[in-house]
Amino acid sequence: MDPIQNIPQLTPLNPVSGTAKSGLDSGAAGAEGGLAFGDLLKQALQEVNQVSAQAEGEARNLMTGESADMHTAMLAVQKADLSFQMMMAVRSKLIDAYREVMRMQM
Repeated sequence: MDPIQNIPQLTPLNPVSGTAKSGLDSGAAGAEGGLAFGDLLKQALQEVNQVSAQAEGEARNLMTGESADMHTAMLAVQKADLSFQMMMAVRSKLIDAYREVMRMQM
């Protein structure tokens, strides 16, 4: 099976629809009615957690014999791993940006 054919089955990312009114208030709604940056981060973390829980369930089903489909379980585990790696990359970039802002002289 060609892995390129599976790409349309992946869920697309939601576009960022606005920015927060105040840079200090991450819980406020965006200027255009979109999600604030803090809310986007919370949503992304929830999605990573959900994918991880799904992978854990698939692996558990495979180990207990409820499911014999190893392909689905391995795909779920790889998707969870990729989601976690992406989350860690975003975290690292956020920390770098925070350190850069803290180094700025006022």
